[in-house]
Amino acid sequence: MILLANGNVITRDPDSIGYLCDGGVVTDGGTIVAVGTTTELKARYPQAEFVDARGGVIMPGLINAHTHIYSALARGLSIDGYAPANFYEVLDGQWWYIDRNLDLAATRASAQALVIDSIKQGVTTIFDHHASFCEIPGSLMEIAEVTKEFGMRASLCYEVSDRDGEEKSMQSVQENKDFIDWCEKNPSDMLKPMFGGHALFTISDKTFDRMNEANNGRVGYHIHVSEGMNDVYDSLQNYGRRPVQRLQDHGILGPKTILGHCIHVNTAEMDIIKATDTMCVNNPESNMGNAVGISPVLQLYKKGILIGMGTDAYTNDMLESIKVALCSQRHNACLPGVGWCEVTDMLFKNNAKMAERAGFPTLGVLKPGAAADVIVMDYKPFTPFSDANIDGHMLFGMTGRQCQTTMINGRILMKDRVLTEIDEEAVNARILEVSKKLWGRLNHCEY
Repeated sequence: MILLANGNVITRDPDSIGYLCDGGVVTDGGTIVAVGTTTELKARYPQAEFVDARGGVIMPGLINAHTHIYSALARGLSIDGYAPANFYEVLDGQWWYIDRNLDLAATRASAQALVIDSIKQGVTTIFDHHASFCEIPGSLMEIAEVTKEFGMRASLCYEVSDRDGEEKSMQSVQENKDFIDWCEKNPSDMLKPMFGGHALFTISDKTFDRMNEANNGRVGYHIHVSEGMNDVYDSLQNYGRRPVQRLQDHGILGPKTILGHCIHVNTAEMDIIKATDTMCVNNPESNMGNAVGISPVLQLYKKGILIGMGTDAYTNDMLESIKVALCSQRHNACLPGVGWCEVTDMLFKNNAKMAERAGFPTLGVLKPGAAADVIVMDYKPFTPFSDANIDGHMLFGMTGRQCQTTMINGRILMKDRVLTEIDEEAVNARILEVSKKLWGRLNHCEY
């Protein structure tokens, strides 16, 4: 039993007190058993191990609803001859080129790097969408082993695509099936499967049929939709349907399916997404960095669509992402007074709802019975601070790097900015060696 207290508590619990000055939480195993003032909890649970929040902000762990472990070793990378002029060249010249060189060792190192960085920035759950067309079989289990060892809660899937030929496409379908089979035999609140798919312009009707047969309705799909206009053009020119309509034709949509990006969806497609109760994820920094546009978040939100927040691995800092989401939506609408409720709901409410649909326990809230995913932010406000204005403090005062303590499933994985169960220097050294080999393959040289 752990008592994490002596901080300002933000519960995100709509049915109870939202803010406690000088409070904390008590956890037992992977569950929260009590929330209250520090004095009260110390008296009720004298046997609990005390973890001092040192006056920081105690809040629920953050959830990243769309990321890519395979891109973790690209930080600082420069690929010879890479000078993209459009989104397809971004994909083919960098990301597909990387995953075509990503073997199992590089997949494991990528997972280690992203999970460590996420823990250090207060992210306690990730929805990953993996691709490693160099070596597909066993790649999801490599990632799963890392998330289990390092303590990260994760939803995993493999990116099905026809871009490298039928054999690789069939291997990617099989990789999803094998992982789903394994998860069914080894159920866990820490690990959940989905069925991944790349953008529709790289998936044929035959491959969609194979995906449906392999999945057999067991889990939701996690797929890129209308991130670039080439996705829209391909669907219209080759299938006579817009992307969302094509997904509907193949039975991909539904309450457990996540559509990543959804930048170039029209109102008719939004109506289909709403009617099927399908989820969407916005990745603002990645979309702007790739120059593909800004997702119509405000319109999706008005339709009543469940839309969450991801990073597409552009960053692992979820607080950074809501800042960009707010600015991009206001810039896109040419209105300075919109977007606040939408972007904060996406991160602090909707991501937890998406996690619940994926089969995870109650996340995103500090209350008895919820999962013990708790973080402490090193944030000392110099203006009034309460549950009435916490989102303003997060948007304009906090960043992920201010996380000082991270608990996932009741395990303290970082305390006072020191990883407690991971030898960070040793792991980083191994990651560096693997990344040097990867970069060498990419640029045909030694690092």
